[in-house]
Amino acid sequence: MCNNERSGRGNCITEILKVINVLQDKACPDSCTDSCDRPVLGGGTKSLGYNTRPIQLFTCCGNGVPFSMPVSKNLTEVCSTSTGENPSANCSSVFRVEKLEGNCCTFRVLVPNDEPGPCGAQWTATDSFFTMDTDCCCAVRCLSDAYVDCV
Repeated sequence: MCNNERSGRGNCITEILKVINVLQDKACPDSCTDSCDRPVLGGGTKSLGYNTRPIQLFTCCGNGVPFSMPVSKNLTEVCSTSTGENPSANCSSVFRVEKLEGNCCTFRVLVPNDEPGPCGAQWTATDSFFTMDTDCCCAVRCLSDAYVDCV
C-alpha cells in the first residue's frame, strides 16, 4: 500500500470516488466546473441522460500508465501488451464506480462501444468487476460523462 504512512487521515481519491458514486445514483440539476467531483453528470442541466462518469486509475507503482483489468471473467485472458496483441481486445483502463465501502471501491470494467445505438452510448458495460483499496491509487482521471447501457 503506497499511502500507508497517511493512515488516520482522509484519502482524497476515496472522497472523489464517493462523490462520483453518489452522482451516478442521483443526477443533480446544478451546473459546475469541469472536474471529477462536479455535481452534474454531463456538465450541465441539459445532459440528464448520462448515467456514468468513466474514470481511469493510476497506481503509485504504475509508472504513469493507467491501471487496466480484463474485460471478461474468463481466467485465461491476460491484460498485457507484452505479447504484441492489441490491449483493447483483452483489457480496458476505463471503469465505472459501482460501490464504495470505506477505502474499498468496486469498479465495473467498461469497453468502447464500436456500434453506438440510438442513445449513442460511447461505452459498453462488461460483466467484469474488481475491488481495489483506494490507498493504492495516486491519481484518478475523469473522462467525459456518458450513457452506459445495463448499469
